Amino acid sequence: MTFSVPDACTLPTAERPLRLAEFDALFATAVRRVDTLSPTHARLHLTGPAGLADTVRDLTARETECCSFFTFTLSEALTLDIQVPAAYAEVLATLTERAAAASSSREG
Repeated sequence: MTFSVPDACTLPTAERPLRLAEFDALFATAVRRVDTLSPTHARLHLTGPAGLADTVRDLTARETECCSFFTFTLSEALTLDIQVPAAYAEVLATLTERAAAASSSREG
Protein backbone atom coordinates (compact mmCIF):
# COMPACT_ATOMS: atom_id res chain seq x y z
CA MET A 1 0.00 0.00 0.00
CA THR A 2 1.61 3.23 -1.12
CA PHE A 3 1.51 6.35 0.95
CA SER A 4 1.64 9.71 -0.78
CA VAL A 5 3.25 12.31 1.46
CA PRO A 6 1.71 15.76 1.05
CA ASP A 7 3.88 18.77 0.26
CA ALA A 8 2.91 20.25 3.64
CA CYS A 9 5.00 17.58 5.41
CA THR A 10 8.30 19.00 6.66
CA LEU A 11 9.81 15.69 7.79
CA PRO A 12 13.06 15.11 5.89
CA THR A 13 12.54 12.64 3.06
CA ALA A 14 15.06 10.17 4.49
CA GLU A 15 13.11 9.98 7.77
CA ARG A 16 9.67 9.41 6.23
CA PRO A 17 9.95 5.62 5.81
CA LEU A 18 11.06 5.34 9.44
CA ARG A 19 8.08 7.35 10.69
CA LEU A 20 5.69 5.32 8.55
CA ALA A 21 7.23 2.16 9.99
CA GLU A 22 6.54 3.49 13.49
CA PHE A 23 2.88 3.99 12.61
CA ASP A 24 2.70 0.57 10.96
CA ALA A 25 4.17 -1.04 14.10
CA LEU A 26 1.59 0.76 16.24
CA PHE A 27 -1.19 -0.34 13.91
CA ALA A 28 0.00 -3.95 13.87
CA THR A 29 0.29 -4.27 17.62
CA ALA A 30 -2.27 -1.94 19.17
CA VAL A 31 -5.21 -1.19 16.86
CA ARG A 32 -8.25 -3.30 17.60
CA ARG A 33 -10.81 -1.32 15.61
CA VAL A 34 -10.88 1.57 13.13
CA ASP A 35 -13.95 3.79 12.77
CA THR A 36 -14.18 6.29 9.94
CA LEU A 37 -16.50 8.95 11.31
CA SER A 38 -16.24 11.24 8.29
CA PRO A 39 -13.74 11.81 5.47
CA THR A 40 -11.83 14.11 7.83
CA HIS A 41 -12.22 12.26 11.15
CA ALA A 42 -11.21 8.75 12.12
CA ARG A 43 -11.10 6.97 15.46
CA LEU A 44 -8.68 4.20 16.32
CA HIS A 45 -9.44 1.97 19.29
CA LEU A 46 -6.18 0.80 20.82
CA THR A 47 -5.15 -1.83 23.30
CA GLY A 48 -1.75 -2.75 24.61
CA PRO A 49 0.72 -2.87 27.45
CA ALA A 50 1.36 -0.27 30.10
CA GLY A 51 3.11 2.67 28.53
CA LEU A 52 1.18 2.47 25.26
CA ALA A 53 -0.43 5.87 25.85
CA ASP A 54 2.99 7.47 26.28
CA THR A 55 4.22 5.82 23.08
CA VAL A 56 1.18 7.05 21.15
CA ARG A 57 1.50 10.58 22.57
CA ASP A 58 5.19 10.70 21.61
CA LEU A 59 4.58 9.44 18.07
CA THR A 60 1.62 11.72 17.41
CA ALA A 61 3.40 14.76 18.88
CA ARG A 62 6.36 14.18 16.56
CA GLU A 63 3.99 13.71 13.61
CA THR A 64 2.16 16.95 14.38
CA GLU A 65 5.51 18.79 14.38
CA CYS A 66 6.12 17.92 10.72
CA CYS A 67 2.53 17.56 9.51
CA SER A 68 0.66 20.30 11.31
CA PHE A 69 -2.56 19.51 9.44
CA PHE A 70 -3.11 16.49 11.73
CA THR A 71 -4.98 16.83 15.01
CA PHE A 72 -4.51 13.82 17.28
CA THR A 73 -6.49 13.40 20.49
CA LEU A 74 -5.85 10.42 22.75
CA SER A 75 -8.40 9.60 25.44
CA GLU A 76 -7.64 7.80 28.67
CA ALA A 77 -9.55 4.83 27.25
CA LEU A 78 -6.91 4.59 24.49
CA THR A 79 -9.13 5.94 21.76
CA LEU A 80 -7.14 7.96 19.23
CA ASP A 81 -9.11 10.52 17.26
CA ILE A 82 -7.41 11.79 14.12
CA GLN A 83 -8.74 14.82 12.30
CA VAL A 84 -7.54 16.66 9.21
CA PRO A 85 -8.79 19.54 7.07
CA ALA A 86 -10.76 18.50 3.98
CA ALA A 87 -7.74 19.06 1.75
CA TYR A 88 -5.98 16.17 3.53
CA ALA A 89 -8.85 13.67 3.60
CA GLU A 90 -6.96 11.36 1.23
CA VAL A 91 -3.98 11.26 3.60
CA LEU A 92 -6.29 10.30 6.46
CA ALA A 93 -7.99 7.65 4.34
CA THR A 94 -4.66 6.07 3.46
CA LEU A 95 -3.54 6.12 7.08
CA THR A 96 -6.75 4.49 8.31
CA GLU A 97 -6.60 1.88 5.53
CA ARG A 98 -3.12 0.94 6.76
CA ALA A 99 -4.41 0.76 10.34
CA ALA A 100 -7.40 -1.41 9.39
CA ALA A 101 -5.26 -3.75 7.25
CA ALA A 102 -2.71 -4.19 10.02
CA SER A 103 -5.32 -4.87 12.70
CA SER A 104 -7.25 -7.35 10.53
CA SER A 105 -4.07 -9.24 9.60
CA ARG A 106 -3.34 -9.65 13.31
CA GLU A 107 -6.81 -11.11 13.89
CA GLY A 108 -6.63 -13.48 10.95
